This record gives sequence, structure tokens and C-alpha cells, in this order.
Amino acid sequence: MSAPRYVSVIGASHAAPELAAKAEELGELLAERGCIVVCGGGSGVMEAVARGVRKKGGVSIGILPEADRRRAAPDLTYTVCSAMGYARNLSVVASGDVVIAVGGAWGTLSEIGLARSLGRSVILLGTWEVTPPEGGQPDGVRRAGSPAEAVELALG
Repeated sequence: MSAPRYVSVIGASHAAPELAAKAEELGELLAERGCIVVCGGGSGVMEAVARGVRKKGGVSIGILPEADRRRAAPDLTYTVCSAMGYARNLSVVASGDVVIAVGGAWGTLSEIGLARSLGRSVILLGTWEVTPPEGGQPDGVRRAGSPAEAVELALG
């Protein structure tokens, strides 16, 4: 039996219903494929992806920015209290074999940059346009049009 793939899911802490639905579907699909999902452990995309993982009986790990797990998303399987604030973003992306970004703001953009600095592949789903100064698509970054395509790109 092969070791499970760890997939970090990053994104908006305030997710519109459409974005939350994509994140929840993503969680379901990743759980069905036997992945362990790592996220920031809070609200929005993080809460939705954990809900999807739980629906399918999978495992999710939330790495919280604070030392208090009472604010963690309710459907997480495990929580880690980092007490590191935004510095925990590095732990979130470093914990995945691949990173999927869903929506998001500046924190998500920083995580995309950190992931690439670590050599992690990044799949973009309804999030930032990432273009190097010389144009084109940067190495290790691919865009998906749906949760299913994001999973295929991440695990393919």
C-alpha cells in the first residue's frame, strides 16, 4: 500500500457561497482519492474543504494561526495550534505534496509564493492570476476550471 498524498488547500477566509461550494466539492473529491487534506483550519474555504473531507470519511488537518483551537473549523479531523499568526502559512504549504489555491486575498497570494519557493506545485482554482515578469505561466503553477480538474492536476 502506498503512502497517502498530502494536499494543502489554501484560500479565502471569507468565501462567497459559490466559492465555498467549490471548496467543499474539492474536499469530497480529495477524500475519495485517499488524500490527507491540510489547511489553515479557520473559516471560509478552510471550513468548507474540511466539511467536504468529513462527508466522505477522509482526514483533514488544520494548522491554526493561534494558540486556541476553539476557533477551528468544526469538521476538521485534527488541529494544530501554531501560535504563529500568518507565519503558520509556511507550515500549511510545506505540509502538502501539492497545493491547491481556492479564491483568497493577500494571505493566499503569500502562500502561493511560499509554496513555489519550496518547490511545491500549485493549482489555481478561481484565485490570483500569477504571471512572471517575462510573461507566460510560471513553472509549477497550473490553472483548473473546476474542483475535479484541480484534483486531476494535483494527483495526475
